[in-house]
Amino acid sequence: MLDQIESLNMELGELVENAKRSLVVIRSGGRGIGAGSIWHSDGLIVTNAHVTAQGNLEVSLPGGNVHPAKVLASDTDKDIAVLEIDFQDLETPPLPTIELGDSKDLAAGQWVMALGHPLGVHGAVSMGVIIEVGPDLPEAPQGGREWVAASLSLRPGHSGGPLLDSQGRLVGINTIMVGPNVGLAVPVHVVKKFLKDRLGTGKPEQEILSSVL
Repeated sequence: MLDQIESLNMELGELVENAKRSLVVIRSGGRGIGAGSIWHSDGLIVTNAHVTAQGNLEVSLPGGNVHPAKVLASDTDKDIAVLEIDFQDLETPPLPTIELGDSKDLAAGQWVMALGHPLGVHGAVSMGVIIEVGPDLPEAPQGGREWVAASLSLRPGHSGGPLLDSQGRLVGINTIMVGPNVGLAVPVHVVKKFLKDRLGTGKPEQEILSSVL
């Protein structure tokens, strides 16, 4: 039994370290701090709309380099924002991207992990289990939206970071804490639809979509 626990610990640690390769720090207005995930190697970042609300955005990459960023699309109702890193005429490096899971396959009791930068602690992890997935959850602050509800703690700085399944794949975007150990995330299938609806035509957005949808 101890060997199995140790093996599980090592596996989860490896999954988290792999996901951190695509985890960024987002600063808005020179003060607020949030998280985001790299969805395309050219510098497409997905996060919460409220993380970007103050403007004057800067993205810190996992290696420590800091670059300005601009909002390509945002929806405050869905609390989703898509950013593009401005490499300021430098050659765009190929960035490590997050692996996507399927939020529609999630079920109550499954393990999930939330990554972010709570209270300024970079790359911190919170672990829990799925409570419920779907629209109009009783835990949700407003109706008419789909959510992933999980029994874990989200803190300021977790917002916009990835909610990972037990295989280390992104299944949601951490968004809000609504009660003791109840966190809500935007399901990844909602984010995919947002990308398709808002960035579904033209280049380079079309090339971006082909790699993430």
